[in-house]
Amino acid sequence: MPRLGATPFAFPDFRGATRRLVLLNLAAYFVLLLAQLAFPEVAGPVARGLAFVPSHFLHGALWQPFSYSLIHLSLVGTLFELLSLWFLASFLEIGRGANWVMGLYAAAVLGTALAAAALYASSQGLGHPLQQIPLTGCFGGIFGLLVAIGVLYGDVQFLLFFTIGIKARYLAAIYALISFAMLFGEQRLYAFSELGGALAGLLYIRMMPKRGFSFLLSERWYGLRNRYYRWKRHRAARKFEVYMHKQGRTVRFDGQGRQIDDDQNDKSRWN
Repeated sequence: MPRLGATPFAFPDFRGATRRLVLLNLAAYFVLLLAQLAFPEVAGPVARGLAFVPSHFLHGALWQPFSYSLIHLSLVGTLFELLSLWFLASFLEIGRGANWVMGLYAAAVLGTALAAAALYASSQGLGHPLQQIPLTGCFGGIFGLLVAIGVLYGDVQFLLFFTIGIKARYLAAIYALISFAMLFGEQRLYAFSELGGALAGLLYIRMMPKRGFSFLLSERWYGLRNRYYRWKRHRAARKFEVYMHKQGRTVRFDGQGRQIDDDQNDKSRWN
C-alpha cells in the first residue's frame, strides 16, 4: 500500500455504503424528531426502548444492540457523528469496497453494545453494579472505522480541528487513550463500550477478507457445496468399483473420484 499524503479539507465522495449509512442515520433522526413533535407521549418511551440499556438487553431486549445506533438525541452531536461517518467511511470505501465497510461498521456497533453488556454483567456478579447510561448514536461504529484507518492507513494525515495535521495512527491512539482514561471516571460504561467497538473493528480487519462479510459467506457456501459434490462423486466411484468387480473387471478411482487408467500407466512405463 503506497503512502498517501495529507488529506485536504474537502467533502469526499457520497456514494455506496457511505451514502446508505449517512442517509439511514439522518432519516432515523428526523423520524424521531417528528415523532417527538407530533406524539411526545409515545416518542419518549419508544426512544428509550430502542436505546441500549444493558439490564434491558440481558432481560430479553435483543434488538437494542442494533437499534441504539439509530437513536440520535441532539442536533450538534448528530451532525458531528454524521460528518465523521461520511469522511471515514468514504475513505475506507475507496480502498476496501462498500460491503467491507458495511461489515466493519456493523461489527463495531455490535461490539460496542456487547462490551457494555459484558462490563455491566461483570459488575453485577462482583456485587458492585455500575450506573447504567443508555447508549445512543453511532459513536461505536465511527470508532471502529477510525481504528481501521489507523491500522491500514496509518501514515495518512488528517486535519484535526481543520488546522492541525496528524497521522491517522496517532489520531486513533489519542481517541483510545481518552476512552481508557474515562474508565477511571463516572463514564466508565460509555468508555468501555467505545473500546469494545474499537476491538471489534480491529478483529474485523484482521479476520475478514478484503471483499467483506458477504464475500466470506459466499466462499464458505461454495466450499461446502464443492465438498458435498466431491463426496457424492467419490461415493459413486466406490459403487462403480464394486459393480465392475462383480462383473470380473477391476476399475480403480483416485480420491477425487477420477478413474485411474492402468493400461495407460503400463504403456508409459515402457516408452
